[in-house]
Amino acid sequence: MTPAQHQFVNAMGDTMATWNLPRATGRVYGYVLLRGDASSSEQLRSELSLSAGAVSTAIRDLVSWGLARTIPQPGSRRLLVEAAGGFEQLLAASHERTRTFIRTLHAAEQLTEDTHAAKRLGDVTALFTAYVSAGEQALREYSQR
Repeated sequence: MTPAQHQFVNAMGDTMATWNLPRATGRVYGYVLLRGDASSSEQLRSELSLSAGAVSTAIRDLVSWGLARTIPQPGSRRLLVEAAGGFEQLLAASHERTRTFIRTLHAAEQLTEDTHAAKRLGDVTALFTAYVSAGEQALREYSQR
């Protein structure tokens, strides 16, 4: 990797760590975003100086967020990994998790003790609902460009 690529990979690790994902997950994502070809676990371990466990966890995290996909290798148990897209997949996954949170908030509406608590809960629900709506609109506009 060039120094600039190394800097980007580390910046992705730092950024995704602020989202409570392992730093290694962000570094792997940064690396596969820059690659033209899919990468093996061995390449990721070697290029990023990560343990096999960190690479395995990173791949699982990225696949679960829709940010990467694995490619089976015929006749082998080994998989290759490649970036599946940009932050739009991350935002879409975040919106889905937030919709689950909103459903939980709605389910609590009848549980509040007084009108003050009910208003506060309603305000929190409205804020997250607006967040998802604005994000969905931004994703629609992005996909139409």
